[in-house]
Amino acid sequence: MTGARRGHTSRVPVLALGETLLITLQGQLHHSEAEQLQHDITRRIAHSRVTGVVIDISGVDIVDSFLGRVLAEIASSARLMAARTVLAGMRPAVAITLVELGLTLPGLRTALDVERAMTLLEHGPSTDPPHPRRAHHADLP
Repeated sequence: MTGARRGHTSRVPVLALGETLLITLQGQLHHSEAEQLQHDITRRIAHSRVTGVVIDISGVDIVDSFLGRVLAEIASSARLMAARTVLAGMRPAVAITLVELGLTLPGLRTALDVERAMTLLEHGPSTDPPHPRRAHHADLP
């Protein structure tokens, strides 16, 4: 029974793309849905060859302290199970709100979109791909 536990069915789809799980959040996530999502993700990591998790929040208008905590907990659980998490699609207003709330989202890497998030995961746990807009110190005059 995929996505079901104790009579609850998760309304948040968790898609497997090779060794990566793609989660697309739309709108608000309520407490029971967040709990179910965390359970679904950790179960899928434990019972498959998942090494990465991409959480697409491009459909989320507001990230409050509750959702920020949920995202950080998902990343922490995934990390404990040897999977890396990338948060994709953050809107500028959401980034500003997170800064204003003082939320740092530890353990979460970010990418502008899902495609870039997948690229980050492909580079392995110990290497960071160069950022196209940043100059390296060696490149500076």
